[in-house]
Amino acid sequence: MSKSHVVCPDCNAINALPDDRLQDNPRCGKCKAPVFNAHPLELNGSNFERHISKNDIPVLVDFWAPWCGPCRTMAPAFEQAAAVLEPGVRLAKLNTEDEQMIGSRLGIRSIPTMVLFRKGEEIARQSGAMMAGDIVRWVQSQL
Repeated sequence: MSKSHVVCPDCNAINALPDDRLQDNPRCGKCKAPVFNAHPLELNGSNFERHISKNDIPVLVDFWAPWCGPCRTMAPAFEQAAAVLEPGVRLAKLNTEDEQMIGSRLGIRSIPTMVLFRKGEEIARQSGAMMAGDIVRWVQSQL
């Protein structure tokens, strides 16, 4: 039986979960919180690297800022996409206003920009606001 390492969105513990049980609403072995909750995870400087590099499932990060109109417009669509894509893909958001170093290091030049990571490596990037169905189709086309 193969397992995937999935980082808990609440306590950042790494959970080894059987691949055939990811759909069964697993709970974190450390804090007992749901490992998947169909909502994007808020990333910051203290948890970004852990979630990007320690998750075996792909992680889609929405780089955004509170002052960005298109970012605010896309937020509900990104939330809807999380409900469709989890548990196969973890969706997360990173506020580039608060975490300018991460945005700079990754070469984020415009927002919103979505970056799809697999095991710590960027595999795709898309700039501009998208609707939920377009986000889901784009992610599925990249995997």
